[in-house]
This record gives sequence, C-alpha cells and structure tokens, in this order.
Amino acid sequence: MNLTIENILLVGSLLLFISTIAGKTSYKYGVPVLILFLAIGMLAGADGIGGIYFDDPKIAQFIGIISLNFILFSGGLDTSWPAVKPILKEGIILSTLGVLLTAVSLGTFVWFLTDFTIYESMLLGSIVSSTDAAAVFSILRSKNIALKTNLRPTLELESGSNDPMAYVLTLAFLSLVINQDAGVASIIPLFLQQMIFGAIAGFVFGKISKYIINRIKLGFEGLYPVLVISLMFATFSATDFIGGNGFLAIYICAVYLGNQDLIHKKTILKMYDGLAWLMQIVLFLTLGLLVFPNEIVPFIGTGLIISLFLIFIARPVSVMLSLAFFKMKMRRRIYISWVGLRGAVPIVFATYPLLAGIEKADMIFNIVFFISLTSVLIQGTTLSVVAKWLNVALPDEEKKILEKDKLILNIPKSAMKKYRILPHYSAVGQQIVDLEFPKDTIIAMIKRNDKYHLPNGGTTIEANDILIVLSENHESMENVSQWIKQQDQPQIPA
Repeated sequence: MNLTIENILLVGSLLLFISTIAGKTSYKYGVPVLILFLAIGMLAGADGIGGIYFDDPKIAQFIGIISLNFILFSGGLDTSWPAVKPILKEGIILSTLGVLLTAVSLGTFVWFLTDFTIYESMLLGSIVSSTDAAAVFSILRSKNIALKTNLRPTLELESGSNDPMAYVLTLAFLSLVINQDAGVASIIPLFLQQMIFGAIAGFVFGKISKYIINRIKLGFEGLYPVLVISLMFATFSATDFIGGNGFLAIYICAVYLGNQDLIHKKTILKMYDGLAWLMQIVLFLTLGLLVFPNEIVPFIGTGLIISLFLIFIARPVSVMLSLAFFKMKMRRRIYISWVGLRGAVPIVFATYPLLAGIEKADMIFNIVFFISLTSVLIQGTTLSVVAKWLNVALPDEEKKILEKDKLILNIPKSAMKKYRILPHYSAVGQQIVDLEFPKDTIIAMIKRNDKYHLPNGGTTIEANDILIVLSENHESMENVSQWIKQQDQPQIPA
C-alpha cells in the first residue's frame, strides 16, 4: 500500500488512534508504550499486515528532528532548576564524558567483533552512546516511579542533555568514515564549536524568548503556545546556522524558560506535554514504518551481542568512571547505569549514515534498531523492579506525599490574606509575571473598583488594587509580607 494524499490522513489518524489506546493499556501488562508504537509502525509497514511501503530516510530524519525538538523542549520546560542544581556537575559529566566513554568502549568492542573499520565501529558506538530522553521521560513518568533523593533529576538531566554530545560524535565519526585520510584530531574543533556555540545560543535565546513572551500582547491565550513553538524552532535553526548544536540550545533555552515567570505558563506547559506525547507516537510510528523486519533477521545474533555488551559492560563502566570522583552510594550508580535506555534517538541518528551513502549504512541502521528494541524491552520493563531491588525507590507512603506536593496549586490553601497596593508602591504598573512574587503562594484574585478579577501573568497591577493571596501555611504568608514591604518604597520625584 502506497501512501497518497487521499489516504494519508485516514491511515495516520487510525495509527494515532491505535497507538493512543495501546499506550493507555500497555503498562497494565508491563510493556513500555514505545515498544508498542514501534510494533504498530512495523505491523503497518511493507512487511506487516498494513502493507504501507515507506523507505525514505530523509523524510524519517526530518520527522525525527522535528519530534526531538518538541521532546527535548518539553523535557527542559519540566526540569526544575532547584532540583537539578545540586546534581548539575554529575549530570554534565554523565552527558559528556559518560557518552564519550560509552561510544569509545562500545566502538572498540564492535571493531573486535565485526569486520567494521575502526571509524565505522566508533560511528556505531557514537550513534547509540546517549540515553534517549523520549524513552526515559515517558517511562519514568508513565510508570510514576518515585526515586530517593536526587536520583530522578539526575537521570532526567542526563537523558535530556546528552543527545547533543552523541549527535556531535555521530557527525564527527561519520566525517571520518567518509574522509579516511582525516585524523581524529580534526574533529576536536567541530566538537568545541558545536558545544560552546550551542550552550551560549541556548542561554541567549532563553533570555530573548522570555522577553518576547512577557512583552508581546497577543490578546488570545491560545496564541502563546504557538509563539513558543516559533521561538523553539528559531532557537534550533539559528543555532545550527551559526555552527552550534541546536539540540543543546533548545534544551538549555527550555530549562531557562521553565524556571522563569511566564505569561500563561500553565497553558504552555500543558500544551507541550501533549505535543511531546504526540511527537513520540509519530516518531516511533515513522521509524517502525522505515524498518523492514526481514532485513533485521540476519543481524539478530550480532545485534544481541552488541546490545548485551552495551547494557551490562559499556554503560556501567562509563557511569562508574564518570562518577568516580563524586560521593554516591554504589546502588545509586548501578541504577543510573541501568536506566541507560536507547530508544528513538539512536535510530534517528542512524539515518545520517544512510543519507551519506556509506558502504555499511544499512547494516549499521539495522543493528542500531535492534539495540534500541532490546534496550527498551530489557531495561524499560524492569525499571520499577530494579529500583525496588536496589532500594532506591520511595516507599508508597512517601510517594503519595510527594504526589500531593506536586499538586499543591490544585488543592485548597490553608492561609488567605488581603494586601492593598498603595499608589507609591513600586509594583504599580508592573505585570504580575515581572513582580518576583513569592513562589510558594498565589494571587487568587484581585479586587479592583469593587469588582473581582481572576489574574494571569499578564495582568498589570494598579494603584489601590487588593490582592487576595492564598498560601499553604502562615509561615509562607510571611514571605508575602516581606515582599509587600519591599514594594513600599516611595519613588523619588525626578
């Protein structure tokens, strides 16, 4: 069955519907949704019952890049800086040195095991060197795994920030495969350029994006998520244009925005959560369609050996060496090494050799696909079991308390107080989003001219407004009192 304009919407909607329903019920049987999305795509493909012939790596790569933009950006928006800050060094080391060690150790093993050249082996190792943000985010959150101390932020920070390193290594070793005469030293400038430019661009675009979001007057709440999408793609493409790493830039930009006060922030976060799931489904369905199962069969033996080496040797060794200088219990290190899931990202990266037309591109793609499949099957289905076995999971009682804390804004507050904004207060004329209002309280309503208004981030404070503030406890309300005192600063006439 060939896809045409007439049937693509029907087929696409059916696949999305089946994937959504399957994803809702999959965890009842302990099967990660990512596997089901892939399986549905493969069943719908040329070798499956659907008979859809799709063999265009370029389109698959384009869909993959678009999807990764949304997935990484959504993960960045959900990243709490206070939670990440204590483990920032560990996360950065894992996402850089850890990825490099995984790529080199696995590449060396592939070189000894197969007839690949050293550069082809390192290319394969680089493609599967990073943990997949889509796989880690979706499995941790869908299974609602609550982990002790800072373990979960460490895992999410690593998975969200290590794709750029794997991407640079993939491009670097692909260039060495194409240009055999070039030396390894030639890829160092590319690496530095990609990472430095990407990091700087991400922070700069984050600052610019915050200013645009909070200053532009769109009039409709629904337009703000659309604005953020445009800023996300602008960040990625502009960074790529100047030679930086676009994936790193959008992740840093999203982390920055996620920890700032933004107009209609709740709406933006909800929309991105839904879009991230949509993009995961589309990405895995596309990659499932791209794969021909009969072409994978000859590589099952080799792929299984490489996959087991990656899971049980390469990944653990890289984690242990990367975290050697940090104080951390061994069971935490073991769990971090176990949550080294490979998902869609390596498969997307494996399309680059296909488009470059190198000799062993098909073999690399099929082996990478098998590695991702076995990784999610073996590791993804056992995350909860291993967490309990290593005693790094929170008890059910603490888990319930943690879940209630996350919903703090959706439950009634125990403390309420009214504050009048006098004409000389410095808050007059400012938007709520710019007030640096205490984080542990909310402005529930504003009484203005004897009428009550429901505020949002774009609401401008006026003289004699009465702020009706809700807080979880009276101690937190003291923060509001301190904030009010800071506003009580008469302006000196010019």
